[in-house]
Amino acid sequence: MLACSLLAAMTTTCATIGVAYVIPELHRSQGMSLSSAATLAAIPTIGLTLTIIVWGAALDRFGERRVLTVSLLITLAGTIGALAAAAAGAGFTALAAALLVGGLGAGAANGASGRIVVGWFPASSRGTAMGIRQMAQPLGIAVCALTMPVLAARAGLTAAFAVPVAVTALGLIAVVFGIIDPPIGRGAGSASSANPYRGATFLQRIHAVSVLLVIPQSMLWTFVPAWLIVGHGWSPLSAGVLVTATQVVGALGRIAAGRISDVWGSRMRPIRVIAVAAGAGTALLALTDWIGSPLAAAVMVVATVSSVADNGLAFTAIAEFAGPSWSGRALGVQNTAQYVTTAASTPVLGALIEAAGYSAAFAVAAIAPVIAIPLVPRDRTPRISETPVR
Repeated sequence: MLACSLLAAMTTTCATIGVAYVIPELHRSQGMSLSSAATLAAIPTIGLTLTIIVWGAALDRFGERRVLTVSLLITLAGTIGALAAAAAGAGFTALAAALLVGGLGAGAANGASGRIVVGWFPASSRGTAMGIRQMAQPLGIAVCALTMPVLAARAGLTAAFAVPVAVTALGLIAVVFGIIDPPIGRGAGSASSANPYRGATFLQRIHAVSVLLVIPQSMLWTFVPAWLIVGHGWSPLSAGVLVTATQVVGALGRIAAGRISDVWGSRMRPIRVIAVAAGAGTALLALTDWIGSPLAAAVMVVATVSSVADNGLAFTAIAEFAGPSWSGRALGVQNTAQYVTTAASTPVLGALIEAAGYSAAFAVAAIAPVIAIPLVPRDRTPRISETPVR
């Protein structure tokens, strides 16, 4: 279940983040400005955002396997459409339409895979399991970073857009042949069916903290390849290798954060520590880039790893507190808030880079985690049982 849900979640990452790794080629071969290419990179996220709560409600009603199958079929159609548009030499509009379709279909995988982990693992190991599942995002980024810039530079955009198609096809196969709905998601009692947003601000505060922490995270994912290739003269291969290594370390960091949360018996205390580290790391990156330090690339690795470590903890806490009757919608709200922030901030940060440089954008992104620190709530009693129903 864990391996299949991880692969399914990787499809969302590749379908929505992958286009960011061909920004240099879009800029070079099609003459797009950095802000236009960044807008194109944000379009899959916009599509995902439009439907993610609807997908969450469908998960609460119909279960994970059926919803994931439909979702990934739509995602596959969108990624194939983007590949066809690139092969035909189509411009911004055709690529944007295909990427939008892929984004519309991608909204179920994150929430469904999170529910699968919460449903199949007891609370004492749930943080670790969710940390492994959350490897999907950095591993998906690593796959795209290692392959798409090199393929785009050497073989063109068509070859690069084949990567999300392949990952989505593998994810669909994993869902069809490997996923079984967790028994904890059915037959919830009246206590777990109550609206978890009423009478408490726990979920709202987690959403707010996650929104703030996703700003440096998405900024580093989107612009680091261009920062290395265009800003510092790195080759696409060397930049891809560094980003891939960074994402692998980030994936391991998510597992470590999940394990720490299990040992501490707390999801929120590690998030508070991560917010401090993300703010400090991104601020140091701004400083080292501004003074032209050769350590800037190493600092980027630290900042990226710290900025991605919180996601699994937030997902686990939301699913536990919301309960099986509401976790699909609550995780949908979580993802919607994060993706809206990503879609809105990406073009703004791209314009800021064009106007004032990368160091200014890094400095602005570092402010968000600092604001998040006092907003992290105290742990609350989960509305989900210690051991899943068998």
